[in-house]
Amino acid sequence: MTTDKQLLITRFSKILIETMFQVKPGETVAITADTGSSRETIDGLAEATTAAGGIPLVMWMPKAEQSGQAGMKDWPAEALTAALCKVDVWIEAQSTVILYSDIWETAFKENDKLRYLIIADSSIESLDRMFTGFDIQLLKSLLSKVRDMAMACKKVHITSNNGTNVSYDIDLNYAFDIDDGDFSMPKFGTAPGFINIVPKLGSMNGTIAFDILEGAPRDGQIQFTMKNGSIIDVNGENGVEDFKSYLASFDDENMYKISHNMFGLNPGIKNITGELCEDERIWGGVDFGFGHTSAMDMPPYGQEAKSHFDGVVTNVSIYLDDIQIFDNGVVCHPDLVPLVNNLLTN
Repeated sequence: MTTDKQLLITRFSKILIETMFQVKPGETVAITADTGSSRETIDGLAEATTAAGGIPLVMWMPKAEQSGQAGMKDWPAEALTAALCKVDVWIEAQSTVILYSDIWETAFKENDKLRYLIIADSSIESLDRMFTGFDIQLLKSLLSKVRDMAMACKKVHITSNNGTNVSYDIDLNYAFDIDDGDFSMPKFGTAPGFINIVPKLGSMNGTIAFDILEGAPRDGQIQFTMKNGSIIDVNGENGVEDFKSYLASFDDENMYKISHNMFGLNPGIKNITGELCEDERIWGGVDFGFGHTSAMDMPPYGQEAKSHFDGVVTNVSIYLDDIQIFDNGVVCHPDLVPLVNNLLTN
């Protein structure tokens, strides 16, 4: 391992464990990994946990064939669930993730102190861009203001120059989450830099033209036609039939349904890299997730599905009712511009 890579691992791990999770002496930090994970990054997280006075619990397992509920057959589910119901912190670093499986759902149901974060198999370079170089409180201020504006509207409308033109209705009973890098309290955490909205059931209509889509080639230029919250057609230049087969292989109608929409505002992410966790948070872009939705985000029952996948559109324009907040990837609302300038200059 190069010196530069070791420095990135050390910086990321220290910030995550000490500043973001604020791990206290005696706390148990579970780190789950599989044969596709970076051993150097896992070791760095464990060492940072020990340095903070915590107790690392590293659990390695085989790489599952599929993520979510579809991966249950490949994991030691009973033992994993028992352990995760007792820990203080869980960092999920598998290349095929447990997220949204019965293991994950049970851990959150039974462990009310759980502080969870998913980093999947992100490279250390990507993790460094996502988790370092910004002030948590300044990011919190920006994300909180955008969330408040979204909660005050009735309809979200998103367009892009590549052909996206889609809208959906707001349901205040569903999740309006932000992640700003503060994981010091019990929560379902993901990498910082977004506002997450669960659309009203059956309300999304229009076209989504992806710049990158999980399960499709990067040059595919895949487009979804959405009607009443579900994918009714898939078009594009490359990989369309393969992607249709991928979706059909789940034999699950809920895999075609919208799960959530994220507005990306991570100040360290300006370009698509092909690393999904990072791309979902690209500044001035949006992520659309499909399939499983936890009951935590869509009460009371959630949207059960065999798995979950995401796609990203860059440089979007976003309208909350008739109020524009993004213009081709640039934050343009006068109430938001000062918060952006403060974040980017400090």
